Amino acid sequence: MNNQLISLLLPTRGRPKLVERFFQSILYTTFNLKLIEVILYIDDDDFESHNIEFSDIQLRKIIGPRGSMGFYNTTCLKEALGQIIILVNDDMIIQTNSWDEIIRSLDKKYYDGIYLAYGNDMFKSGKLCTFPIISRTTCEILVNPYPKKYKGAFIDYHLFDIFKRLEKNKIFRIIYLKDVIFEHLHYRSGKALMDNTYSNRNRFGDDNTFIALTQGRINIAKKIVLQIHGAKFTSSKDEFENTTEYSYNFAVFMKIIIIKFILDKSSPFLWRVRLGIWLLLRQIYCRYLVSPE
Repeated sequence: MNNQLISLLLPTRGRPKLVERFFQSILYTTFNLKLIEVILYIDDDDFESHNIEFSDIQLRKIIGPRGSMGFYNTTCLKEALGQIIILVNDDMIIQTNSWDEIIRSLDKKYYDGIYLAYGNDMFKSGKLCTFPIISRTTCEILVNPYPKKYKGAFIDYHLFDIFKRLEKNKIFRIIYLKDVIFEHLHYRSGKALMDNTYSNRNRFGDDNTFIALTQGRINIAKKIVLQIHGAKFTSSKDEFENTTEYSYNFAVFMKIIIIKFILDKSSPFLWRVRLGIWLLLRQIYCRYLVSPE
């Protein structure tokens, strides 16, 4: 019997109508609402959102200080009771009936509980785990699955990079659920208007953080490989806690990208080349093509 509780972690700010739209999509598509919970994080100064309620879904609200996206998700995780954890956004809707049963069935296939799954967001589709799905076991092995250092982005790339490193060791635990539609109604896809929540987020604010946490991801991937191969261990070490970030000029940044990504043989060749080129293009764009405000 598939009776695992699924916890949806939902930070929100200034979007009560979008949250209600998302809740309605849960209501219309979920097979067993009793086995779904939503952990909602609301900033203490976002008074309009404090009154969000939805009686048809198990909902727990956390009202607290404004923080980073990593902080929000980590705080929600601490309150979550589910065996399956999914990061969700207020600008998404679920389109697939019985999506929860599909995910529970997938979870049962992995006896050790180690996997990274994701649905089709109709934006980046199979290219990235926009709304990552991981088990409680995976959370415990990672210790800190959603590092607080990430201000507003890159948590999806962070998890994806860890599991891509497993593929270098012939361990394939990334599962793309093409037919599970978690539609991302993002302004960049033309499905939403720009609002304050979008505009107040620095699109390039986490690039250096992602680079700084590279060694931590390498270490975590090695631990997961050992775990999968039967070397049981209990680890409480946070690989991302004491990492220092630096700002670099472009020449130094390019050198770091080449060394840490393109030449990094602990990661699959195509993935690391794609990632390195993408990071370089982002830096060119934000440094030289975006006019200062």
